[in-house]
Amino acid sequence: MIPLRDDNPIGRTPVVNYTLIGLCVVAFLWQLTLGTPGAERAVYALGVIPSVLLGRAELPPEIGAVPPVVSLVTSMFLHGGFLHLAGNMLYLWIFGDNIEDAMGRGRYALFYLVCGVAAALSQTIANPDSDLPMIGASGAISGVLGAYLMLFPRAHVLVLLPLGFISQLIRLPAMWVLLLWFGLQLLSNLLGGDSGVAFSAHIGGFVAGALLILLFRRRSVPIGILRR
Repeated sequence: MIPLRDDNPIGRTPVVNYTLIGLCVVAFLWQLTLGTPGAERAVYALGVIPSVLLGRAELPPEIGAVPPVVSLVTSMFLHGGFLHLAGNMLYLWIFGDNIEDAMGRGRYALFYLVCGVAAALSQTIANPDSDLPMIGASGAISGVLGAYLMLFPRAHVLVLLPLGFISQLIRLPAMWVLLLWFGLQLLSNLLGGDSGVAFSAHIGGFVAGALLILLFRRRSVPIGILRR
C-alpha cells in the first residue's frame, strides 16, 4: 500500500517541511559524489552506531567521525539508496505539511528533530551492542505519522494498492492507513530477521510523535482522535 496524497488542506506554505526534504536530497546527492568507499565511510562517520553511542566501542580515528551525540542528528539526513530516500520523502511530503501547520514552523523543526533522536535511542536500547550504523529520516518521519494519527485520523488518504499484475487506487481514512503501517512495524519487529531495517526506531519515533503532539500543537488545534 503506497500513499499518494491526502485531502487535508493547509493554511500556509510548509517552509520547514520543504527545507527538510531539500536537505535530505542534497545530502543524498553529496553521498553520491563520494563514490562507494567514501559513501561507506560517511555512513559510519555520520550514522548512529549503538555500541559507539553507548561508549562500548570506538571508531578508527581515520574515519573522522562526529561526536556520537551529534550523530543522532546527522544520521537523519543520510540515506542508503534512492528507494530509501524516495519512500521517506514521499511520506514526509504527504503528512508533514499538516503537522507543521498545526504547530508552526519553529515548533515543527524542533519536534521533527526530537522524534528523530527518540527513534535512534529506541533502536539503541533495543540493540545496544550493534556495530551497524543507522541512517535515514524514517525515525523522525515516524514521529510525524504518530502526530498525524492523533490530529487528523478522519482525513482521507489516496493509496495505491498493488494487486498482483494490477493496481487499485482507493481512498482510506488516515487512521487505518497509519495504524496498518504501525502494525506492520510491530509485526516486523517481533518477527526479527536480518532485514537491515530499524523497526524499533520506527516504533519509538511513532510513539514519541503521538505523545509529543500534545505539547507541540497549537492550543487551537484539537486532538482529532479524541473527537467523535
